[in-house]
Amino acid sequence: MHHENPLLAASELPDFTAIRPAHVAPAIDAILAEYREKVDALTAAGPHSFDSLMLPLERLEQRLSQAWAPIGHLHSVADTPELREAYTQALEKISDFSAELGQNRALYEAVAQVERDHGERLDAAQRALLEHSLRDFKLSGVALEEPARSRFRAIANELSRLSTEFSNAVLDATDAWTHHITDESQLAGIPESGRAVLRQYAIEKDLDGFLVTLQQPAVQAVLTYADDRALREKVYFAYQTRASDQGPDAGKFDNSERIEQIMALRHEAAQLLGFANAAEESLATKMAESTVTVMEFLHDLAVRARPIAKGELADLREFAQKELDLPNLEAWDIAYASEKLRQARYALDEEAIKPYFPAPAVMDGLFALTEKLYGITLKRREDVTAWHRDVRFYDLVDADGQVFAGVYLDLYARSGKRGGAWMDVCRARFADGDALQRPVAFLTCNFAPPTGDTPALLTHDDVLTLFHEFGHGLHHMLTEVTLPSIGGIDGVEWDAVELPSQFMENFAWNREALDLFARHYRTGEKLPDELFQCMLDARHYHAGLFLVRQLEFGLFDFRLHLEYDPAQGARAMHVLNEVRHQVAVVQPPAWQRFPHAFGHIFAGGYAAGYYSYLWAEVLSADAFEAFEAAGVIDRETGARFRGEILAVGATRPALESFIAFRGRAPQADALLRSYGLAAA
Repeated sequence: MHHENPLLAASELPDFTAIRPAHVAPAIDAILAEYREKVDALTAAGPHSFDSLMLPLERLEQRLSQAWAPIGHLHSVADTPELREAYTQALEKISDFSAELGQNRALYEAVAQVERDHGERLDAAQRALLEHSLRDFKLSGVALEEPARSRFRAIANELSRLSTEFSNAVLDATDAWTHHITDESQLAGIPESGRAVLRQYAIEKDLDGFLVTLQQPAVQAVLTYADDRALREKVYFAYQTRASDQGPDAGKFDNSERIEQIMALRHEAAQLLGFANAAEESLATKMAESTVTVMEFLHDLAVRARPIAKGELADLREFAQKELDLPNLEAWDIAYASEKLRQARYALDEEAIKPYFPAPAVMDGLFALTEKLYGITLKRREDVTAWHRDVRFYDLVDADGQVFAGVYLDLYARSGKRGGAWMDVCRARFADGDALQRPVAFLTCNFAPPTGDTPALLTHDDVLTLFHEFGHGLHHMLTEVTLPSIGGIDGVEWDAVELPSQFMENFAWNREALDLFARHYRTGEKLPDELFQCMLDARHYHAGLFLVRQLEFGLFDFRLHLEYDPAQGARAMHVLNEVRHQVAVVQPPAWQRFPHAFGHIFAGGYAAGYYSYLWAEVLSADAFEAFEAAGVIDRETGARFRGEILAVGATRPALESFIAFRGRAPQADALLRSYGLAAA
């Protein structure tokens, strides 16, 4: 059977035209059975060396990854009910297997023995792989004795259940509230695109007129554009009290008790593993060296950003009084007044910009930039099968003519494809004996497709998105590490992994880089100076207000986990109010319940890690300043960035890589400058 299942075939690239949902279960079952068997045989063999234990483990992981990557990818870009079912069942098996592997005592002891006996003689990459493996075992509770070990596993299951319940409560609370409007005059100020959304919600519920819901597009349309202040307040009240003890559905979907339980269990799990609290545990896989470092970082930024945000708010209040007849600016007025002021100041028309960003030219420009910075050319390959006719495959060819990586580009929105944009791994770089597996990336976006004889025209936001994801792609594809677990983006600290992607966005704001591709698709005319200036002026509008809001979220999240005391409980609103008094310039009403719908930290991967968005922005802004100092598109600086950051993966700590590139530690001032908030 094996030779007939395309997921089990050893091939350079997956054969997407041959993969069927019926192939998924047999392939994953066969691979996991073999994986289990070989792990047992490996641990029984002993004594172990790096080559006899760690390399075979990497090989087993790659075997699973080669089959799973195309399945997960198809689930995202060409989904069907049959595939979804096969994917969900396989994912459950893989998750169970990973948990079992993470608590495999015999395997842990075998890895520890390799480090003990051979650690000194290994190279940096091999040592890093061992360290990461031992750390991940420890964080899975493998080293705990009973009853702590079983308790740790029980906590993990309970936390998984609670986080699902938390997000379901937010979902249910979001769906439960609606406001039906039949008189269109109540929607004055909302543009036609926003009204169309509200009309669609009404049609879905067999109602006439318009239906305001708590879905993001509806909330945004009302709070940003609706002239009716009472309507804004009504929507803000319902939205900002979701899943809490307040608001129109007070107590019905209340997440208060779940927040208490989640915080208590996280704290207990961290202490079982020997950490003082969940914030300290979170940093085990991050770049920030201590909880003190994170707190100082956030406080330092707050001290600098807050005066600027205060000035922006005072300016907004004055505008609202004079021009909008709003003597007192409430929380539900801010987005509305901000948009009115933005239009008055910048009059930036997205529609006027789009003709200068036809997708084919933007791709050519991105490729030209990559060649100028890193000496790499992208050559299209026609002989690769894909999942849709719009998909293109490119080989990455180095300056010496060697093909060393590949990328699938799938740029346009269509049905059966998940929204958003992302980079994912198809194949990792892996040297196994004489065979070298080249790294291959999936790069997926959801841009508006071409129509008739007009190419796809991108917004400047789309261009930023494309550059961002391509930055992740380069990090994966330009790796020179041949052990997949620590090559490319794998194993890189959570608060540093966005460095290469955020870094690339800077080029889309740079005139020299834009001149490589920003030309009108009909006339070939370059992006006019006044339009470019308008984009630059609007770039930093209300950057201070945005930054203090991010700092409020980051500080709340980190302090909540850092200061947890079982005797006092989570004290979520108490901690939030303290943080707000310290950093926020806008004080929301006392009934606002932001934490109760903060899925990032209670139901996502950002617990005690929300700060990492800003942390990585410091790194990317500081790295880009090195390019600016050298004239921006500079080959020598590009070669250094490639060698010290993109090539080395997780073979050394991200901070060491940054210092090797920049010659010093990162400086927070760079972030403020990139926001247009020059250090005070």
